[in-house]
Amino acid sequence: MSLQPDAILDATGLNCPEPVMMLHNKVRDLPAGGLLKVIATDPSTKRDIPKFCVFLDHQLVEQSEEGGTYLYWIRKKPA
Repeated sequence: MSLQPDAILDATGLNCPEPVMMLHNKVRDLPAGGLLKVIATDPSTKRDIPKFCVFLDHQLVEQSEEGGTYLYWIRKKPA
């Protein structure tokens, strides 16, 4: 699937809780329904980012893992 994000958050090299704190700020700046691509290297994001989406009602469109890099596509909840 080829998704075109409205913004990209590069959290590579950062450890919990930094990626989710950065994600929180980045999502706030997105327009409603906007798509954010998150790139992370912290394995705890596999647990934290889906929880973040459920808790704040954003849609986790896709997540994947490539050689220790975790990719997430998050659609901000509509207004």
